[in-house]
Amino acid sequence: MEHTYQYAWIIPFLPLPVTMLIGFGLLLVPTATKNLRRIWAFYSILFLSIAMVFSVNLAIQQINGSFIYQYLWSWTINNDFSLEFGYLIDPLTSIMSILITTVGIMVLIYSDNYMSHDQGYLRFFAYMSFFNASMLGLVTSSNLIQIYIFWELVGVCSYLLIGFWFTRPIASSACQKAFVTNRVGDFGLLLGILGFYWMTGSFEFLDLFETFTKLIPNNGVNTLFATLCAFLLFAGAIAKSAQFPLHVWLPDAMEGPTPISALIHAATMVAAGIFLVARLVPLFTVIPYIMNFISLIGVITLLLGATLALAQRDIKRGLAYSTMSQLGYIMLALSIGSYRAALFHLITHAYSKALLFLGSASITHSMEPVVGYSPDKSQNMALMGGLTRYVPITKTTFLLGTLSLCGIPPLACFWSKDEILNDTWLYSPIFAIIATFTAGLTAFYMFRLYLLTFDGYFHVHLKNYSGIKNSSLYSISLWGKKAPKLIKKNLLLSPTNSSVSFFSRNTYKLDGNVINQIRNFSTHFGTKCTSIHPHESDNTMLFPLLILVVFTLFIGFIGIPFGQEVMDLDLLSKWLTPPENFFHADSHHSENWYEFITNAIYSVGIASFGICIAYILYGSVYSSFQNFYFRNSFLKIGSKRILLDPIVNAIYNWSYNRGYIDFLYITVLTRSIRIFSELTSFFDSCVIDGIINGIGIGTFLIAEGLKYIASGRFSFYLLLYLFYYVLLFLLIHL
Repeated sequence: MEHTYQYAWIIPFLPLPVTMLIGFGLLLVPTATKNLRRIWAFYSILFLSIAMVFSVNLAIQQINGSFIYQYLWSWTINNDFSLEFGYLIDPLTSIMSILITTVGIMVLIYSDNYMSHDQGYLRFFAYMSFFNASMLGLVTSSNLIQIYIFWELVGVCSYLLIGFWFTRPIASSACQKAFVTNRVGDFGLLLGILGFYWMTGSFEFLDLFETFTKLIPNNGVNTLFATLCAFLLFAGAIAKSAQFPLHVWLPDAMEGPTPISALIHAATMVAAGIFLVARLVPLFTVIPYIMNFISLIGVITLLLGATLALAQRDIKRGLAYSTMSQLGYIMLALSIGSYRAALFHLITHAYSKALLFLGSASITHSMEPVVGYSPDKSQNMALMGGLTRYVPITKTTFLLGTLSLCGIPPLACFWSKDEILNDTWLYSPIFAIIATFTAGLTAFYMFRLYLLTFDGYFHVHLKNYSGIKNSSLYSISLWGKKAPKLIKKNLLLSPTNSSVSFFSRNTYKLDGNVINQIRNFSTHFGTKCTSIHPHESDNTMLFPLLILVVFTLFIGFIGIPFGQEVMDLDLLSKWLTPPENFFHADSHHSENWYEFITNAIYSVGIASFGICIAYILYGSVYSSFQNFYFRNSFLKIGSKRILLDPIVNAIYNWSYNRGYIDFLYITVLTRSIRIFSELTSFFDSCVIDGIINGIGIGTFLIAEGLKYIASGRFSFYLLLYLFYYVLLFLLIHL
């Protein structure tokens, strides 16, 4: 066992050879490297699989009782300053390593087929391997400096992967937005690290916790300063895990290839902030008010993410806001002392959301030959519908992932989310009401997403193309805001407005001219549009979906807390427990079947209610009900008529416009900084430079004038001197 721990340092380095070999191969022998490009996918999967075996082996050792192992190397020693690098193996490290490697393997297998026709195939696998190495290095780090180094490497990889299709301006802007937003949190993280080193004299986690917990009771450190440093540390987690108010980068990050979203924005990179908070829980619990602040941020994030997901048309952005909301649940659980439930939900959510993202990739992959190879159209749920008959396996896997995220038993997220809700009721009824209400919203928007994608009939049929007539298309301009007038005239606009409303299933017709432009758009990318129907993905793309379905079905059973006798068999209760000396808030577990079923009935009832509302509004069976109640302006209740349209439109506009937070940032930050920069530039060029230039011009003019006075004759100089002397004398005495 000791021998196994000594070689744990190899885990972060295993994915690196692929990145290095691809880089050197493209530099030295590019033709051979490109011709053998599929072999690099094999090696990426192989090396990450070896890392997974190491991680699982370490997890087994952890479960058997060896909870903490740390190994350090001295890197720099100078007088009183000493910096050591090493690795720390504990249950938290084991959990994150298993998540990163298992989800990473599934994503790499999926990507081999998904990216097979992309010119950046080799670059994709080089970036992915480097990202996996950076994440594994982060979770095995033994000190704050080491975490910060890998933290930045993860940020760089995220920047490269989000902007993978950098020739698209929107993808280029998205990666820059993600990079800049995360730099705000990273700067706070660096200041917090330096602050705690100043207080404790150590970067190592174990030494830092021990020293700091002794300083606080003895008033050995200023409480206000310690709270500020803790807040700065948490700022890094806010940005990386897309917590309010630094969440704005996450939906735009969906511009990268969808497998990247499954790995980075569902299971790994966004979980880095959760990992940091979980690692620093012993530090935060002894600082007044910081845990309350974290719980407040978590509650705001989970509610905001759910409301912003309500009206999204892009399937990936809807899943992105769902990720934001679920991370808010995890952050809330960590802050209220529900450490076990938080990490349990981290596990279940990671697998379920990876399944959903890869499922969305399968959907967009099937839509591309129909609507064109553009993410703006292939990811638009307004162009979908009725996909069940075309992609039945993807539909089944997506449904199971949706039910899991909604909290329907016995799927994975039910067990963890139900435990978080129960612990929240014990901590704060107000937070519990918000969390429970958000659980209903989660069920609503997830089933809205599912129904718009798979229910009803397929909305995109091209008129007079391959013998199919009476085609229709939603009123989403195929050519953006600068659509030609000819195309706009060919769209049968909605009676109310030209956009898809909150509950509308109206469709709009296209003529042959638009169809030809769609054909040309598809063939421009090198693929001829031979079929107007979606198609199921290949087996290499379906295999990871089926494996993730198995995780979604059964991973929740490892943490079922049924009574004291069964609790002894609950691996999570024995494993995911922080040190007692550092963490005093205990999670509440159901002691018997009656209490567990009673608590579960409420959560499942809320989720079922949200599903029913979504089915009423978006299900094809209830289309007549929907038209009667929600297309009319009024709904009769008793003798009063309540106007629903303004309320519905307000909710829709709030959600579709991202809560106006991006607009606020653009107005308050971007424009104000630009105006301030312009004023500063004006002051610099006109005032500062004006004074300097004025002095220079004045000196030049004086010199020019004196040039004509200086004749070189002494008598003339003496006469001029006497003249000025007399003039000065008269001015003084008059």
